[in-house]
Amino acid sequence: MSETLTRLPPLPIQPAGVPWPTVDWPVGDAPAALKKTRFAELMQDAFAARSTPRLGETHALVIVQGGRIVHEQYGEGFGPEQTYPSWSKAKSITHALVGIATGDGRLDVMAPAVAPEWRGAGDPRGAITLDQLLRMSSGLAWVEEYLPDRPSDVIAMLFGDGKADVAGFAASAPLAQPPGAQWYYSSGTTNIVSRALARAIGAKGAAFEAFMRERLFAPIGMASPVPKFDDAGTFIGSSFCFATARDFARFGTLYLRGGVWDGRRILPEGWVDYARTPTFQQAGAAETEGRYGAHWWLDLGGPGSFSANGYDGQYTVCVPDLDMVLVRHGATPLDKKDDLKRWIGEVVDCFRAI
Repeated sequence: MSETLTRLPPLPIQPAGVPWPTVDWPVGDAPAALKKTRFAELMQDAFAARSTPRLGETHALVIVQGGRIVHEQYGEGFGPEQTYPSWSKAKSITHALVGIATGDGRLDVMAPAVAPEWRGAGDPRGAITLDQLLRMSSGLAWVEEYLPDRPSDVIAMLFGDGKADVAGFAASAPLAQPPGAQWYYSSGTTNIVSRALARAIGAKGAAFEAFMRERLFAPIGMASPVPKFDDAGTFIGSSFCFATARDFARFGTLYLRGGVWDGRRILPEGWVDYARTPTFQQAGAAETEGRYGAHWWLDLGGPGSFSANGYDGQYTVCVPDLDMVLVRHGATPLDKKDDLKRWIGEVVDCFRAI
């Protein structure tokens, strides 16, 4: 891992004289180098109508550069006070919470994850580590399918037989591959992580939410988040944490600043680098799905960028070389997903000097 870490681009520090957005976001002008004509065309792609041919619905766009909001725009009927669904962006929030517990000495991500379903003598699942879960490499059988007319473990977990105990449902899956042998994106793995974290800190339900607010949300000024829990008291960290676009931008800024906020270390040193260190992916996986780190995706905003990606077009993209965070929310059909990814890359490129 350390050999890979040396190749990671440096993370930018907060510019001198720019206040941290713990209370209010500072606002600035777009840079002189912005490709204004192309940027305006891309905004038309997103906001010309409630639903556009290229992207479907775009509800919110916040672009932060140099610690200041340089562009903010909302679709008809949406605004800065509204909370937006995270969907799988919640996985990256789960990553942050695991980091906090790791920094406290309560978790070791390289150790086997604690799951009662795997305690039987000789159960090979007992060797699965938190690192393998965070890197979507547990080997557990899973079908991550979002169309309701097809077999889907994620739909069953969130809305069907597994909804009362999402972690128990996911952890009951058999092994399809040896742990660590193959990358496969699975929302179930995150909820196993979420329950393991809850057990490590001795809190679930309301007590776990208090931990989220005290250790992560409140220190960086995130006042809006609404996390969701199942009947067993497990944070549904795979999918459900609503927040304003500006608060998602605060979360992205925390990662862009290496886990430090206004002089206070929130995430342990090296935790952000851990998130953006590439995971082994078998041939074809990265080309089809995109490169992956540890509960963060890679390269959406260009080489060296990393992002929290969610179903239906929810994105928080950190771009170190531009000192940028881009947040987009909307309702983009699956058949337009690749168009939206290209659009995000094109928007980011508008800020790059020719």
